[in-house]
Amino acid sequence: MLSDETLDSLCVQSLWRKSQQSAQESRSCQTRAVAVAEAEVQTVSTATSSTQTELQGRPTEQLQGPQPPPPGLLDFLGRVQDTILGELARNARSHAFDGLLAPRGDPGPKVSRVHCLQHPSAQERHLHVTSLDWNCTGAVVVCAYGRTDEGDWSNERSCVCMWNLDRRSLQPKQADLVIDVPAAVSSLCCHPELPALTAGGLYNGEVLVWDTRRNQDPVLAQTGMSADGHREPVYHVSWLPLQKDGEFGVLSAGSGGRVLLWTLDSDRGQLVLDAAFALVQQQIPQSLRTRGGGSSVGVTSLAVSPWDPDTFLLGSEGGLLLRCSFSSQTPAAVPSEGLSVAPRAPAVFSFKPRSGPVYSVHCSPFHRNLVVSAGTDGLAHVHSLLQAEPLLSLRVSDSYVFQVQWSPTRPLVFAAATGQGEVQIFDLGSRSLKPAASIQEEGAAGLASCLAFNRHRPHLLAVGKTDGTVGVWQLSSDLTEQKPKETRQLDQIANEATD
Repeated sequence: MLSDETLDSLCVQSLWRKSQQSAQESRSCQTRAVAVAEAEVQTVSTATSSTQTELQGRPTEQLQGPQPPPPGLLDFLGRVQDTILGELARNARSHAFDGLLAPRGDPGPKVSRVHCLQHPSAQERHLHVTSLDWNCTGAVVVCAYGRTDEGDWSNERSCVCMWNLDRRSLQPKQADLVIDVPAAVSSLCCHPELPALTAGGLYNGEVLVWDTRRNQDPVLAQTGMSADGHREPVYHVSWLPLQKDGEFGVLSAGSGGRVLLWTLDSDRGQLVLDAAFALVQQQIPQSLRTRGGGSSVGVTSLAVSPWDPDTFLLGSEGGLLLRCSFSSQTPAAVPSEGLSVAPRAPAVFSFKPRSGPVYSVHCSPFHRNLVVSAGTDGLAHVHSLLQAEPLLSLRVSDSYVFQVQWSPTRPLVFAAATGQGEVQIFDLGSRSLKPAASIQEEGAAGLASCLAFNRHRPHLLAVGKTDGTVGVWQLSSDLTEQKPKETRQLDQIANEATD
């Protein structure tokens, strides 16, 4: 029989074995350490090889620095230097290849339409686009609606619409801004420096200035129906620099024969009469005066010279084109009719008369003596201010020509809007007197009543039509980029004037 001590010893040994087994079991449940290693791959070395054709039978030589020139080269260059420089100078003075341009392959169309702008409300009322202009940034096209065939007095309401072509959300059938006008708008002109201001002339004789920054009432100033204003449709408005630096007045002309200069009084919301001129029979050559007619002569078009601030031109209903002076002090033999300023007779020179009204006249931005005019005879006449006879007469259309305008970038190019719905673009530098390009939409209705080159973006031309649409056309570089010696060709045309 085992003693108690022996039993205790066996129990202790048994417990120790169990604890060892338990420890081994617990150690066997743990995850062994995982070996981790990082490795990168990169190019250890690079090699560059090249192949070159060498002369057969001659070993390749490695150049070690610059090599001396071949024998006799420097002596040769020294002998011919003066001869070569002389020939280069002679070629620089040569005109043998003037006007010759290298072919560029297929140039593509000269004109392409990029936008067709519409105001549905005006089209539903069958209103015509009567005048167009671009604001001074070149981004906004401004359009006036009215009537070109309204022979009687009309009180029909109209509007002025504006589209910003730089807007991402441009909607051609919805104008960005619409200004309601109480009468048909017959002319408009954007301010040359302030993009928010636009001057407009109405069919009822009023002249207004709109400010697009005024949300509630955009009318900044107006003449109203006062004795100082026009009493007939205003066919022309333009901004005219005043003697005060940075200030502009509004020049307006109408079928009543008056040409009025207004200063802007924005505090009182008025246009104040500053000077008045009247186109009267007394300044017209005796053979051209109408019998039994009134003393005044209706004005249908006006252009201010960009070269001489004292010179402007007037086109009349009777086909007269007159050169006029702002500084004229000759009193006009017309009734004052309540004018606060005595009217003066401005005409100083008469060009050869036309067979019908002169609807448009425009001064060249590249030559001080050249102007172009157009009217009901379907011809475009290029005049010199120095002679009565036109220098050139080009057949534009078998119908009326409503507006003609020189290109702001091509001295020899002008465009004409016709009563046949076309816009003809002429290049006086070409050998042919036919149009260099024509804008005509197939199946489109309406006359081309007005147009406007974009002075800041010369590749754009806006065309207004009597169907109420405004087409924005892109012109090719051939029509917008000045060609070599082009101003010299324009001088040659102007120098054809007789003494």
